[in-house]
Amino acid sequence: MKMGRGAGKILMALLVLTAACSRAPHPLPERTPPERPRGTAARALPRLGYTLQAGAFAKVENAARFAESLQAQGLEATYYASGEGLYRVRFGDFATREKARARGEALKRAGVIEAFWVVAPDGSAPGASGRPQIHPADERGLRASLVETARGYLGVPYLFGGTTERGFDCSGLTGAVYRLNGLRLPRSSQAQFEAGSPVDLEQARAGDLLFFAPGGGRVSHVGLYVGQGAFIHAPSAGRGICQDQLSDRYYQKAFVGARTYL
Repeated sequence: MKMGRGAGKILMALLVLTAACSRAPHPLPERTPPERPRGTAARALPRLGYTLQAGAFAKVENAARFAESLQAQGLEATYYASGEGLYRVRFGDFATREKARARGEALKRAGVIEAFWVVAPDGSAPGASGRPQIHPADERGLRASLVETARGYLGVPYLFGGTTERGFDCSGLTGAVYRLNGLRLPRSSQAQFEAGSPVDLEQARAGDLLFFAPGGGRVSHVGLYVGQGAFIHAPSAGRGICQDQLSDRYYQKAFVGARTYL
């Protein structure tokens, strides 16, 4: 059938549009502001000063309960697996070694702790029991340490609102992982999202954070990227901290963007 020039143009346009719509979508569309240009430094996170280490618990629930008691004293506390089947607690943020030691002695006199060690800003704690949590000076080593720290929490129960006797919520987990590596993240997932520098997902590296908005609107969930399309997070009440894949349809739909801090 012979077709007029105008009808031919319309048909061609429809064919082009159909082809475009039939293409497979990008697996995780970035819905954030423009990505950080290559070569641009990420926003620097505040670094921790001196901290204190105390306790040695066979059960994670007891370590978490101890951390909660320290939080009641106004001290930000984080428990972690020391690599010898025990959980220990690090807490506080002090400008000098002397201030850290003075607070530790005051807690001993008050009966809150029995013994303590002062932890330097680099993570070293001479005389302290357990494997040292030294903070790598180079970015590659720091990223690897962030992933290793996050994996140490796999299986710990989820709890909305923070670190207590039952475990972590999503932003409490990422905050603890960064804190144990000498960096201070904001508390909520939305604040963590705003504090980071945007990075395209294809350029995200292990140790960066991935953010989600499952119900739409504001960010309400965060996980730590470990590479190869996987991330570690505290997914929901009733589930322990676990590793999931970004290829999961639920996370594809909820994904908002990646942020880097290194």
